[in-house]
Amino acid sequence: QVQVVESGGGSVQAGGSLRLGCTASGLTFGAYTMGWFRQAPGKEREGVSCLERSGTITDYADSVKGRFTISRDNAKNTLYLQMNSLKPEDTAMYYCAAYRRSWSAGSCSLRAVDFYYWGQGTQVTVSS
Repeated sequence: QVQVVESGGGSVQAGGSLRLGCTASGLTFGAYTMGWFRQAPGKEREGVSCLERSGTITDYADSVKGRFTISRDNAKNTLYLQMNSLKPEDTAMYYCAAYRRSWSAGSCSLRAVDFYYWGQGTQVTVSS
């Protein structure tokens, strides 16, 4: 049984930083491209960042480029999202997800439809 569990959310003031973590079990973590998504109240879920399984290919939403950094530790089955210079508009529930297919290579996607295994989310609240 695959389990994806996020951690590290919380409340910070604008300009602050948070580091989200995501552990995945029940699958060969290093075989999966991983991603972070977020959903604010009343808005659609949006792709924040993705990281190809080898760790060499990333993509970011324009709204977070230069502020967020995605990384992974395959030995620990863990995905991270370092979030700096946080803004109130970053307030959302953040979700970690694993790609629909294992052993894909050469790209990563910010489309939710390309991901199959999802965590329950961790709340990030940024106050002005």
